[in-house]
Amino acid sequence: MLSRRSFISFALAAGAASFARAELTGQPPTILRLERRTIEVNGKAASVFGIKQPDGTFGISTEVGKSFHVRVENHISDPSLIHWHGLKPPWQQDGVPELSKTAIPPGGTAEYDFPLPFGGTFWMHSHYGLQEQLLMSAPLIIHDASDKADQQEVVIMLTDFSFTPPEQILEQLRKGGHLAHMHHVDTSADEMMPSAESRGHLNDVEYDAFLANDRTLADPQVVTVEQGGRVLLRVINGSAMSHYHIDLGGLDADLIAVDGCPVVPVRSRIFPITTAQRLDIRLTVPQSAAAYPILAKPEGERRQTGVILRAGHGQISRIPEAAEAASPPLTLGLESSLRAAAPLKPRAADRSYTLNLTGSMEGYRWSINDVAWSLEVPPLSIVNGERVELILVNRTKMAHPVHLHGHPFQVVAIGERRFAGAVRDTVLVPPKATVTVAFDADNPGWWPLHCHLLYHQHAGMFTTLRYG
Repeated sequence: MLSRRSFISFALAAGAASFARAELTGQPPTILRLERRTIEVNGKAASVFGIKQPDGTFGISTEVGKSFHVRVENHISDPSLIHWHGLKPPWQQDGVPELSKTAIPPGGTAEYDFPLPFGGTFWMHSHYGLQEQLLMSAPLIIHDASDKADQQEVVIMLTDFSFTPPEQILEQLRKGGHLAHMHHVDTSADEMMPSAESRGHLNDVEYDAFLANDRTLADPQVVTVEQGGRVLLRVINGSAMSHYHIDLGGLDADLIAVDGCPVVPVRSRIFPITTAQRLDIRLTVPQSAAAYPILAKPEGERRQTGVILRAGHGQISRIPEAAEAASPPLTLGLESSLRAAAPLKPRAADRSYTLNLTGSMEGYRWSINDVAWSLEVPPLSIVNGERVELILVNRTKMAHPVHLHGHPFQVVAIGERRFAGAVRDTVLVPPKATVTVAFDADNPGWWPLHCHLLYHQHAGMFTTLRYG
């Protein structure tokens, strides 16, 4: 096993070599600019971040098989670094400060170049400080053969917004301040349905607004669609701390992929999505001219957000920003029914780790196996080529969406029940629940595994695994 110093030296050499290859390809890079911008929220101007190409395009839309050749330019006054969420880059290009690369200084640039072997709905976001809360994120769409020529694509990026600076939010959470917004909820030991056996809570932060493509329902985005046409919704939950129910109203639709990975289609009108997850939802627009709201309802909240699909000259009515009742907490009901369209090949695990998700709201301390992460925490050791299982045990009273960098994993058990579930990169572990995931160690490097609730991650619910 390499020492940390020798591993980083190896990383720098390998990273330099990969960037040199990028220069040799002759392919001009796609430019992404990290910028400040102003949006309007609840009638007030808000200064946020953005990741845009020079022509104003947010994020990137590309094709499978192409090289991901990107130059990131930092046009903000602080350092930053972008993580390519759900992709499998060389680990030196993963975009995590202190691990894969140093942050890009103000006025600086960084170049990336690696192949794109699979398509799907992904996203990019800052892994530096708390910039993700200020909307330093954007879609990353990779088209492949599964995308139909006769369908219209609609990307919906969900975010939670506060006028309070994120550093102040975290400070007040640590002090137990007023931004702790406790909706208490019953959660069960069988991980599926609520019961009175244990008590949990939702929503650490009371947000000022929930946005869909930077807008509230006071002025939602209206997307013109064809009457009788087919639409693919690419829903990205780019929120810092919020989970949602996607409510299609009267439209039936098929969930065809999660986190960029195809699943056996599931038909419904309501689909849960936790922080950092993505849903590909295919629907057919009715023949009649009408407006069809696509709503995102945060769990534990009456407030809602969304976009409107307008077919023909359908009349658009104002949609209330508050529903009649609060949205229920997310469960693993859908997760337990999902089946991967391309599951991992059956194989016994070569290695397994039990990772207890630990901590509490008191003092706002979060950890894995009761250890809050720092660079001194030893990584989990695995070996190239192994099948690895991670047993995620939530010992807390709050749900945690767990994300692994650089490796899609398959959900293989909920509680004691094993099954060939969805392949994804982020899975929700409800309070007192156990979820087991499996992956093949086929992308050597030093990789983070963490809760994707931004303030939990920064409070210590983070660890790493490493192999070479």
